Amino acid sequence: MDSPVTDFESILTAAGLSFTAKPAGALRPAGELFPGARAPEAALAGLWLRWDDWDRAHALAQEIATAEGSYWHAIVHRREPDAGNAAYWFRRVGRHAIFPALHEEAARLGWSPTSEWDPFAFLDLYEHARTRGGADERALVAAVEAAEWRLLFAWCVEPRA
Repeated sequence: MDSPVTDFESILTAAGLSFTAKPAGALRPAGELFPGARAPEAALAGLWLRWDDWDRAHALAQEIATAEGSYWHAIVHRREPDAGNAAYWFRRVGRHAIFPALHEEAARLGWSPTSEWDPFAFLDLYEHARTRGGADERALVAAVEAAEWRLLFAWCVEPRA
């Protein structure tokens, strides 16, 4: 994967948005918010998820017929929680370009059960942490999920090749 965009605040400021404050009104089209981005609609689905607006994230992600749309859709259902539906959408993602970097980041955070990123293994960990995990396991899941969000959002807002 190319070096990901990491200056999210600049990107969002240019779009008139913030990570922490969900916008009050309608947004401009994704292509205007993220001009030249690889997957602007998918980036916007990720922002709705970041702002904890499940309905808008879901509605947008399910309309995006790409690996990125499927990936955000899977994350939405993982957080719902609907593990079966999340697994369906992860199968539609296939092997995504962020997986190597995500595997590396998850390993750095202390989770690496396989030799490469496995969204189904993480889904199992997520469900275990959610239903019967302790504070340490929930913190690990939250950290890995945050890394996943950053990497996927960066992939979506990267300039088109």
